[in-house]
Amino acid sequence: MSLIDDRQDFSDVADVFLLHGSMQSPAFLDGRLCALLALKDVSAEAWLDEICLSLGVDQPKDQASAERLLGWRKQTLEALSASEMNYTPLLPDELFSLAEQAQGLKEWTQGFVEVLDEAVDNALRKRWSQTLREALDDLPALSQIETDIDDSPENENDLFALTEHARMAAMMLYTEQHPGQPQVEQTDTPVH
Repeated sequence: MSLIDDRQDFSDVADVFLLHGSMQSPAFLDGRLCALLALKDVSAEAWLDEICLSLGVDQPKDQASAERLLGWRKQTLEALSASEMNYTPLLPDELFSLAEQAQGLKEWTQGFVEVLDEAVDNALRKRWSQTLREALDDLPALSQIETDIDDSPENENDLFALTEHARMAAMMLYTEQHPGQPQVEQTDTPVH
């Protein structure tokens, strides 16, 4: 099985960034990736170009890095379009402090909102449901959240709720831009 088919997590992608001399978090680019897939169906080639530009390189250092970066795109697209509605932003996990997790969510949201600002005009926005517009209207505030937080159950719960809001906004955007994908209304009826 190739790396493109492997499940990518935050640390996997961060390691590729480090290999390319970048200390930046993948969260910002994951936010951009999610919004680009929802709005423009960004191609694998265009995505790789965007990452390389962000990392300040002409191309990935090696085949394994290219496969990991393309696998990240494939995984995100599959999760956004899956009937299970199981998309999750690529963020620091429980191995990181809550402050680092909050910073990751803040960066993800900044990337997502940046694409919305670049690509969405009033005509497109007016075609969206009121629910989607309201969810997306909350994201700029989310991109300004306080990240200097203590590790506490209350902060953990708050961060989970904010992350869930961002996740749901992303999935709603994808589903409204791709009617019929995922086909969540289908039932599991036996085929005769």
